[in-house]
Amino acid sequence: MLREHANEQYDERVRAADLWVDTDYVFTTEFGTVLHPRTDNKNWKQLLVSAELPERRLHDARHTAATVLLLLGVTERAVMGVMGWSNTAMAARYQHLTSAVRQDVASRIGGLLWQTSDGPPTTV
Repeated sequence: MLREHANEQYDERVRAADLWVDTDYVFTTEFGTVLHPRTDNKNWKQLLVSAELPERRLHDARHTAATVLLLLGVTERAVMGVMGWSNTAMAARYQHLTSAVRQDVASRIGGLLWQTSDGPPTTV
């Protein structure tokens, strides 16, 4: 991924030509300058306005992403990779148990405990 990024950055350097500022940073603007730490937050706020959504913190999107992965049934290992977590304790902080998750768990348990007489449970 870093090699791919370096190739993309090289292309940006070529496009920027004399405007390129060589800072030796791995992640830069399209002109090679240092990224401003508030840029992501500013872009997030503009995105919310464009989408006509209520104001939310950028960090809240991280909780939403983690919870959506839980709802999709993505394995813990995959979630850790996507979210950049080094330990499973982060799941408890970011993934929120929704009523849909609770209902799914209850249905699965019900399927295991109260099997129909004509075969195995319908959910596993």
